[in-house]
Amino acid sequence: MNKVIKALAGGLAGACAVTLVHETVRRFTPNAPRMDILGMRSIAKLMREADEQPPSDRDELHTWALVGDVLSNSLYYSLAGTGKDAWWKGSVLGAAAGAGAVFLPGPLGLGEEPSNKTTETQAMAVAYYLLGGLVAAAVGYALGDEE
Repeated sequence: MNKVIKALAGGLAGACAVTLVHETVRRFTPNAPRMDILGMRSIAKLMREADEQPPSDRDELHTWALVGDVLSNSLYYSLAGTGKDAWWKGSVLGAAAGAGAVFLPGPLGLGEEPSNKTTETQAMAVAYYLLGGLVAAAVGYALGDEE
């Protein structure tokens, strides 16, 4: 298995971890970040800007958002790579994604509440994405060929 495929496997693992934690915690914790809502708003906004009509069915739009999140986060977290360097890369990528989840939605016109409702919401958002980076790093490290 070459390095790119190994890095992509780590990225997919990290993306799935973020999505699994998010989708589980949001069902039980009132102040959980709602990155799914930000994803749905992003898709709808992009489609409208492309003169397309976003899905009117909320469940369908939610599915699109989850698929988009897993795909984009997989590619992003794959940048952690493989081997021992994956640990620091995954940590930095995860922390940066968490900070972006907190600070970017407002300026991007997606609303602030889904990831900034409370300090607890902000902390969970950062923790989710950091977890994703660490999972990607763990898989990348495990699959890496140490010289």
